[in-house]
Amino acid sequence: MKRKNLSDVEYKAIERGATIVIKDWLRLKPWERLVIVTSENYLTEANMLKACASKRALSVDLMVVEEKGKRIGDFFDRHEGVFDEYKAVIGATEYSLVTTKAVKRTIKRGNKFLSLPLSTNDGRSMLSYRFMTMDTKKSKMMAGVIMKYLNSSSVIRVTTKLGTNLKFYKMNRSAGFFNGVVKDGHGFSSASIEVYVPIEETKTEGIMAVDGSLGYIGKVEEPFKVYLKKGRIYDIEMTASGRKLKEYMEDFYDPGIYVASELGIGLNSYSKCRGKCYIEDESSYGTFHIGVGRNIALGGTHEANGHFDIVAGRPDISPYSRKIMERGKIIIPEPEVY
Repeated sequence: MKRKNLSDVEYKAIERGATIVIKDWLRLKPWERLVIVTSENYLTEANMLKACASKRALSVDLMVVEEKGKRIGDFFDRHEGVFDEYKAVIGATEYSLVTTKAVKRTIKRGNKFLSLPLSTNDGRSMLSYRFMTMDTKKSKMMAGVIMKYLNSSSVIRVTTKLGTNLKFYKMNRSAGFFNGVVKDGHGFSSASIEVYVPIEETKTEGIMAVDGSLGYIGKVEEPFKVYLKKGRIYDIEMTASGRKLKEYMEDFYDPGIYVASELGIGLNSYSKCRGKCYIEDESSYGTFHIGVGRNIALGGTHEANGHFDIVAGRPDISPYSRKIMERGKIIIPEPEVY
């Protein structure tokens, strides 16, 4: 389990992260059968998770899948019942499995699912990052403040000083939140500590000035603009980062990947949007992101070959005309006077 090139400090940091996942987030019970889905690249983390889980439960399995890159979810779309014999599932692969049909099925059956995409760009294990230690109670409180206002509105406007000017629509869609703890997510959560909204897939309008990160691609080298109309990305400014995003999206060979399907708001005050870790970037307090592609497990209806997030910083966010975030900071609106 312990690699030769892993220092004692790194090993202990990964072990700390694994313990948080099993004990605090998954809250695994002795009678719950757990499967940890992983790939060859992440066996160190998967074995650490298994060792921690085996101290709490009698049955813990590893499911090692062939690495398929960002198309890894294809297998879990074709085999919807692959998790049926398990009461708890951890998706500890490079890319998220959260929007796949197999995950949607296991959540619907009342089982636990924790999304733990381990992709990083700096060679460190995601489990060793400090953002893993964020107080889940604090994040739940922050989410509650934001969701109260988001759920009272059918339209959300997001602007930034760099030129973002977006309108999202969410008629009959409810905001949710992730903070790692599956109990707080009614059996389903993610390592990404955020509020999310499965927005209406055909209505997002405006411009996003991107200055944060491009999901798995990494840090934005210089800000650029993404243009959306009727819920779809129709143009990308061709800076160096813009070209990377365009090429990455084209590689899905699926027009469905251009659909804006999620509005996310980062809540992890320990995270920094540095382009080093996908989950850390989209979790960072003071950022928002547009999730593109599939959103069926978030409460939406859109199917696609994948899902990833485009992150920008310091937003003003207003459901209707009541601002709840100003330049990336949560503010509490004055009560309405009738």
